[in-house]
Amino acid sequence: MKHRIVSAFLLMASLALGGCALSPQQLTLQPELNGNSIAPVGQGQPVVVRVVDGRSSPVIGTRGGVYPDSSTISVNGNDLLPKLQQQVEVAVRLLGFTPSANAYNAPQLTVTVADIKYLSPKDGSLMVTQADITATLRADVQNATRRYNGRYSASSSHRFGSAPNVPANSRLVTEVLNASLERMFQDQTIGQILSQ
Repeated sequence: MKHRIVSAFLLMASLALGGCALSPQQLTLQPELNGNSIAPVGQGQPVVVRVVDGRSSPVIGTRGGVYPDSSTISVNGNDLLPKLQQQVEVAVRLLGFTPSANAYNAPQLTVTVADIKYLSPKDGSLMVTQADITATLRADVQNATRRYNGRYSASSSHRFGSAPNVPANSRLVTEVLNASLERMFQDQTIGQILSQ
């Protein structure tokens, strides 16, 4: 009888722990530039625009929980880069230039996804109580002999009662990436170098 009670208790405990394990998440980001604060400085000149992924891994963090190493959160560069390219081209048009894939001898703007981080407490808690999200973009501008580069970061912190699902985390990370993108194109030096 005692053996059955212990066995039943162990079974319930293992089921409870298994139920608290968080599964990996593959986020789908939807970058979108507001662009209200971008002032045009160009006159339609072509600008070669490239967007690249400078991260060493698509994994941006973990969801925490009992087994944080198996609850990774990822953002696939192959999914993100075409969308980010489109938004960077929108910004270049708002600056008054014409985005081009390979215009000869034209100024160049390369935007690199330098880092995206999603940090959760790693205290073995069964509840995901907090997420600190950071996104960093890098801009490299080249026009003839002039070069300019800058890093633009944004971050946010969130508290939760329960672990966010894929759509919620996708939205939260997208918001931080958008803020980083806005900061980049508020840097007036980018437009000035491109227009010279």
